[in-house]
Amino acid sequence: MSTDTTVDLGALGEDFVRNPYPVYAELRTRGPVHRIRMPEEADAWLVVGYEAGRAALADPRLSKEWRNASDSLTLSSVAAGSHMLNSDPPRHTRLRKLVAREFTPRRIQELRPRVQQITDELLDAMLARPDGRADLVDALSFPLPMSVICELLGVPFLDRERFRTWSNDSLSSPSRDTRRAATEAVSGYLGELLEQKRQRPGEDLLSALIRTTDEDGDQLSSGELMGTAWLLLVAGHETTVNIISNGVLALLRHPDQLSALRADFSLLDDAIEEMLRYDGPLETPTYRFTTEPVEIGGTVIPGGGELVLVALADADRDPARFPEPDRFDIHRGPRGHLAFGHGIHYCLGAPLARMEAAIAIRTLLERCPELALDAHPAALAWRHGMLIRGVRHFPVRW
Repeated sequence: MSTDTTVDLGALGEDFVRNPYPVYAELRTRGPVHRIRMPEEADAWLVVGYEAGRAALADPRLSKEWRNASDSLTLSSVAAGSHMLNSDPPRHTRLRKLVAREFTPRRIQELRPRVQQITDELLDAMLARPDGRADLVDALSFPLPMSVICELLGVPFLDRERFRTWSNDSLSSPSRDTRRAATEAVSGYLGELLEQKRQRPGEDLLSALIRTTDEDGDQLSSGELMGTAWLLLVAGHETTVNIISNGVLALLRHPDQLSALRADFSLLDDAIEEMLRYDGPLETPTYRFTTEPVEIGGTVIPGGGELVLVALADADRDPARFPEPDRFDIHRGPRGHLAFGHGIHYCLGAPLARMEAAIAIRTLLERCPELALDAHPAALAWRHGMLIRGVRHFPVRW
């Protein structure tokens, strides 16, 4: 690893993409804040460790709004409009309230039978394959959350494969031009989709968001609708795809834990939490920018829109918070992990993601007693970039 003042994470290549945890752990031994060069070829300040990370996630001096980003930043927003995750209070408070009015626990619980039905149908198709082999990402991890969020939003006609490519490219492509082109494609597509929904509203979440107003008569603007639709569609499937894939991979690589779960599915909820802690779907959250100098652990990060990343992946492997953090243990009961964030930007869809992952993983294990990884773990290709943590493909056999 470089001993220069800036640690070039991009120069570490595929080893870092596949397994960033030792790199973060080494940085943590030196202190909680480091100047880094991202694989996306931008400079940033990286916060490692649990306490420092948790505090940074809730620090109001770290803005989520791109207007506060430094002019020298070579990255651009991947979102197609304004939404909760790229807003600060009071706009964040207003947007989250309008969405939360419709994204209720009751609406999510009502989806449970449908999530089970979609899971069963996907596994019927997978298990009908005569060769007994499949890519779990293609067969289950992607189509399940994508189907659920499309039904919830009321867009069954969505071109899912095209949207999947755009989503992957906008969040994970090493090419700046590819990321920007994918974001523009999503913007155009969502504009048409929202117009169709305005003309043919239904009883779905997107129609509700178009017409929703609060007690003050507040509504989402067209830009806010676009951004919120982007956020719900992308965040509504990307995280869950990788919770399922990373979680099943952790089980297959730890046969004792897999056997314990198969023997007692009352451990499932704790197992899901341990999957989230051990190898969560986000390596770092979306970007934050300094609005004034911020001191963390003796290091002062300058003001003026400096980019700050919180290493969620490292916070959840900090031995000061989780004993033996590199050990995957479904009996751990790891409450307090940061896989869904912390503070006002805590993931609104966390209950839905947990429910989908629990149904998908339990049903998969029940129906595939001989499930096994069909490739060497070192041969698995992982998503690039520091945002999404997940495998591109996941060959399995049964």
